[in-house]
Amino acid sequence: MKLTMLKSKIHRVTVTHAELDYEGSCAIDRDLMDKANILPFEQLHIYNVNNGERFTTYAITAPRGSGTIGVNGAAAHKASPGDLLIICTYAEFEAKEAECFNPQLVYVNRNNAITHTSHGHLAAV
Repeated sequence: MKLTMLKSKIHRVTVTHAELDYEGSCAIDRDLMDKANILPFEQLHIYNVNNGERFTTYAITAPRGSGTIGVNGAAAHKASPGDLLIICTYAEFEAKEAECFNPQLVYVNRNNAITHTSHGHLAAV
């Protein structure tokens, strides 16, 4: 049996821009992508804390240290600058693998700078 498990999460990032006239995707500061173990073009599940919208897109790289979180294309209707997002990735595991897997959790401040990380242990924010 395969189980779909949380692979990584960037918790409560702030949208820096939303651009409707773009092919699509979510631009993420490369430092955040690296810490969260997110690859360019990897599928993302995004949850908007401000308005409850949930959508799927893919990651593209924004410059390191920029703090950029850009929601592009049709998804720009679902998030606005200043909105707080939770960005997640998921992976499939065999049941035995899932028992010992720990996701990479990344927490940020209001400027999208990393404050701390965790490996599957929920941290107090």
